[in-house]
Parts: sequence; structure tokens; C-alpha cells
Amino acid sequence: MSKPALARGTRDYSPADMSRRQYVFNILESLFKKYGFQPLETPAVENLDTLTGKYGEEGDRLIFKILNSGHYLEHVSIEDFNQALATQSKSFTGKIAEKALRYDLTIPFARYVAMNHGQLSFPFRRYQMQPVWRADRPQKGRYREFYQCDADIIGSQSVLMEADLVALYNEGFKLLGFNDFSIYVNHRMVLQGLAASVGCTDNQQFIRFVTTLDKWDKIGKEKVAEEWSSWLTNQTGIEAVIDLLEQEEVSIETLLDFFRQNGVLNDLISQGFAELEELLLYCQDIASLKFNLKLARGLDYYTGCVFEVVTHEMQMGSLGGGGRYANLTGVFGLKDMSGVGISFGFERIIDVMSQLNLFPESLTSAAEILVIPIDESIRNEAFQLLKQIRQVGISADMYPEVVKFKKSMSYAEKRGTHHVVLLGKTEVEQGVFQLKNLTSGNQVTINMNQVSEIKAHL
Repeated sequence: MSKPALARGTRDYSPADMSRRQYVFNILESLFKKYGFQPLETPAVENLDTLTGKYGEEGDRLIFKILNSGHYLEHVSIEDFNQALATQSKSFTGKIAEKALRYDLTIPFARYVAMNHGQLSFPFRRYQMQPVWRADRPQKGRYREFYQCDADIIGSQSVLMEADLVALYNEGFKLLGFNDFSIYVNHRMVLQGLAASVGCTDNQQFIRFVTTLDKWDKIGKEKVAEEWSSWLTNQTGIEAVIDLLEQEEVSIETLLDFFRQNGVLNDLISQGFAELEELLLYCQDIASLKFNLKLARGLDYYTGCVFEVVTHEMQMGSLGGGGRYANLTGVFGLKDMSGVGISFGFERIIDVMSQLNLFPESLTSAAEILVIPIDESIRNEAFQLLKQIRQVGISADMYPEVVKFKKSMSYAEKRGTHHVVLLGKTEVEQGVFQLKNLTSGNQVTINMNQVSEIKAHL
């Protein structure tokens, strides 16, 4: 018999863990509803061709593929198999795995909009809180199964949509108890100008440039410069960009001058700057919003403003991110449907809040009251009392056996229950019960006909 173990990159959640997770879920869900977002859920399993080609080469490698049901090699010939071994052909994967676990919530959302656009009112605002899966290397703050909490607006190109999501981010992290955080913003068109200044001439090169820049905080400026130099010949341009990126704060005016001097400022890049300035104007009262030239966001589908949230209270990477995607539904046949979305990094937020002690001390999933029958003969009366306590809106449980008093009290304390109801023969005869506060030790007598009085003592 094998020893029980978790799959790597996954976790169990204890009742205490679930209380904390539900606390964050409740805050985010209330906030999403406050901002006018509607709930949506999509299947955990998507067709593999729905997901592939949307996240870049690196993202595609992290998609969890699901082997076809039954004899999954049934339609694979020996020639197919030998060719796959010789060439590492990706086409072989599609022959044995037609489905996959969702990688994120954005692509399934785009698929949903494309399939149901005739029934939706645009701009369509949806929130979604579900697990996703990535075949990543597990490490601190990074798991193979984790929850995402997304809010997206699709069907409008207005920068007001970005501003609304920034406001949501700012209010959300404050409600969760964060005091020192930044919402970083950049624009993919601005990054295109940066890439053009070092000689990137097409979209494929731009994606490669951005993917490397996105690793800045992980591998450092030397490695970023080294990777760029391995395929770009403009060494002087690379050094100038690295110098620019090294600056703690780069103003939009400084960046515009840089682009003019390098002859890369065109109408598209100017539009990016105009949208950034418009967003900053709308959000001038949000001190946490800051322009960050190093912010890249590695996913291929972003086309406009991109966002990332970090806390300065401890080291833990980003706690959220998102951005504008101009035509994500286009790959599913619905053209010209621009959208913008953000995601709260739920798992990391939980980890950081735990380390910073941001959860309420009173947070618990235990029942408020444990009913303890002291005598075997009055268990029915104790059960009837339990139902009355619940009917007045108080969470309650009952110890099922009549045991030594010390054992039942120990059980209550381990469960995190702060009050017990004690009921014996004498109490039943007198029509009363005893309510004991396990924290203070205080004990009061309450009439059976006045159960609601318990609330005054909780």
C-alpha cells in the first residue's frame, strides 16, 4: 500500500484555511457586484485547440493536456509514433489529447463571448472565481492548481474601462488590509517603440523582446541584456534601453524624447502614450497607480494598457495583473471585440495576508455554540434545543455522546467554539439551560422559552 501524498504543486485546505479563503472570496465578490460585474463560470476542461496558441510558446508548454478516453493510442500509427520521437512534433499531442485543463479564465471567457454574443449586452462585464491549472515548477507563491479571481469588460475601447478596473483594484486591496501597494501600468504600444529602438522589425521579434523583458525581476538586467544580444545586433540600442530601464522612475516626457531621438515615434506608439495619459488623468486621485516602463506582461494577447499589482510590505512578486486585448474573440470568429480585464492573484494574496496578519482574529468556521448534554436521558431535549438555537440564526453543533465533561469541553476548545450550552436533568426539569463563555469563564442561566437571549451574551 502506497503512502498517501499530494500531487506536486497542489494543496489541501483545512477548515481554518477555508475560513480565510472564504473571507477573501466574499470581499472580492461583493466588490465585483458593487462595480456592476455579473457572475460567470466556464468548464474546467476545454478543447485543446481552444487554448493552444493563445499564451505564447512558453505558456503552451504549461497547459495540462488530458489523454483521450479509452485506448488513447488507438488512432496512432507506428509511423506517427516514430516521427514524433524523431522530431518532437507537436501534432502528435493532438492525436492522443483533444482536451486540456484551463490555463486561465480569460481565453475561456473569450470563447464564451464568441459563442453567446447574440444574447449579451455590450459592454459586457463579468467576474469569475474558479481554479486554473499550469504545469509549472512549484515554488513559493506558485502552484500547479490555483484560483483566479477575474473581472473583465468586453465590447468597449474606452479608456474609462481601464480606469474603472484601476479603481476596483485600489479599493479591493485596501479592503483586504494592504496599506503599501502599487498598481503599475504600462502600454504594449509603448513597449513596441522600445523594441523598435533596438531593431525589432516584426511582431514575432516584439513578442520575443517582451518575453525577455518580463523576466527582468527574476534574472536581472545582465541576463536580459545577454538574451537580447544573442539575437539582436544593435548593441548600442540595447545598452541605451537597459540604461533607460534601470532608472527608478521614467516620465512619459522622457520616454517621448527618447523615441523621437531614435526615430521610432509613429502614430501607433503616440496612441499608446495618449491612452496612458488619459488613464492617468482619470485616476489622478489614486496614488497607488504608477507608470512602470519595465512592466511587460508576457502573454501574447495583450495589445494596450497592462497592469500589475505589488505589495511593498514583503517580497512576493505580483498580487494581480491584467490588461487590454483588442481582438481576443477574433480567434473564435467574433471580430473587433475589444476588452480589458484584471485578475486578483488569489493564492498569493492569501499567503501574504497570512504572513502580514491581515485576517481578523475572530475568523473561524467553527459553530458559535456547542450543545453538550450532560445526561443520556435528555439527549432528545438537547437536540430540540439545538434546533431552536439554529432557528434564531445562531450557528450551533451538538456533542453526540455523553462523555466526561472535560472531554467534551476539550473538543469545543479544539474546534474553536467559544460558547457551550450545558443541559442536564435538573435544567430540563426547570425549563432552563446554562450558557458558558469558554474565554471568560462566565456562565448564565437562560429560559428555554427565551432562546434568542443567547445573542446578547455572544
